[in-house]
Amino acid sequence: MVLTVNERAASFVRFLDEFARLRGRIQSAFDAVHVETGLSELDLVVLNAVTGAALPPTVPQIGRSLGHARQVIQRAANSLIERGLIETVPNPDHKRAHRLVATPDGLALKAEADRAGLARGAALTLGLEVQTIEQAVGALRQIRESLETNLRREGVR
Repeated sequence: MVLTVNERAASFVRFLDEFARLRGRIQSAFDAVHVETGLSELDLVVLNAVTGAALPPTVPQIGRSLGHARQVIQRAANSLIERGLIETVPNPDHKRAHRLVATPDGLALKAEADRAGLARGAALTLGLEVQTIEQAVGALRQIRESLETNLRREGVR
């Protein structure tokens, strides 16, 4: 089925509405995990970015990958550094943009958050088939990658 530009745009706007509603529900549902860890949502996102990276990331790299301003990520990173959950290490590719690595305490808190998140996820996904969730993951990845390509084409990071 070939959609016109307007039909595709209208479909995307409906997607954005559903996505915003889902995001709000997810944030509310996972508030207990944030309370349990003592981290804000953004702090936990940055800790996840640090622990999940193949190579220790920099603040600007995390910001670009999440679509957040460097300053926002820097504040979260500073909070995590102050709590002893991550630390900076020299970056051989850049003098001032240090790389971030998790400390043992950060890795332990990440594991605790993962356990709490999995338990919460198990409760929230009752009645959903794994295949349905995986199809949604694939569709969201495809949409994100397409958006990233189009934004780069427009010169937006």
